[in-house]
Amino acid sequence: MNQPNTTPQSAAHPHGRYHSVFREGLFSGRTFWVTGGGSGIGRCVAHELASLGARVIISGRTQEKLDRVAQEIREDGGLCETIAFDIRDEEAVKTAVAAMVQQVGTITGLVNNAGGQFPAPLQAISKRGFEAVVSNNLTGGFLMMREVFLQSMQEHGGSIVNMTADFRNGMPGMGHSGAARAGMSNLTMSAAFEWASSGVRVNAVAPGWVASSGMDSYGGAVKALIPKLREHVPLRRLATEAEISAAIVFLLCPGAAFITGITVQIDGAASLGAPLFPIMEHQRSQAFEGFHRAQTPEALKP
Repeated sequence: MNQPNTTPQSAAHPHGRYHSVFREGLFSGRTFWVTGGGSGIGRCVAHELASLGARVIISGRTQEKLDRVAQEIREDGGLCETIAFDIRDEEAVKTAVAAMVQQVGTITGLVNNAGGQFPAPLQAISKRGFEAVVSNNLTGGFLMMREVFLQSMQEHGGSIVNMTADFRNGMPGMGHSGAARAGMSNLTMSAAFEWASSGVRVNAVAPGWVASSGMDSYGGAVKALIPKLREHVPLRRLATEAEISAAIVFLLCPGAAFITGITVQIDGAASLGAPLFPIMEHQRSQAFEGFHRAQTPEALKP
């Protein structure tokens, strides 16, 4: 666990600022926790929240990755704490949440972003592999939700946004992940109902294909398919990390005070339609490029 960051919000911003669509200072004085904050969408969300005045906690399994992102946020004038642990370890989750509550006080919001999977047909997935993916994408998120609720939000209220994926029509080739993500969406509804009396809102987002560093974790046939994914999206492009982050930030913000228990689909309509209705080629959809430190995945470079 790192020492508290005291970099003032007025510090210089040598790399520019995050171009959020939300008003400056929206989350001043509030603390948000982003799991899996060391890369990809989690890194982007942490940057946006910090740019809006929040103190951000980022967690993951690798301290070095967290330190790099924390340094970026501080260079941009934001406030960031880091803590490394495995969300699949119940005692580690309890200890980490207790340490952060003691260090920073009330946790206003939790972005349950951490997760991961590997491509495989169902018949090739072992019990161990199936359980590992479910643990990453469902059980670990549940443990984080429960402990942040018990140790902070039950008394003070708050908002939780869970990360799922585009499982609307199943996830052939990643059935273990689809099962876990669907479970997280259902868990989101249950928690929204049970925790409403504590002033806690719980929602989820379901991204489709996102131009994020996670794409570079795949090899072989899957890597070869990545540049062709846009052909299966009616908007004819992939999402940016900033577009996913904007939806998450909205669900966390006061403007969403009456929204709870939903899963927001963010897939450019890729999960809709039918084979008999062709996807038209066009360039009408303009990406929102709010993240000033975004990097093109190697898998998408020419």
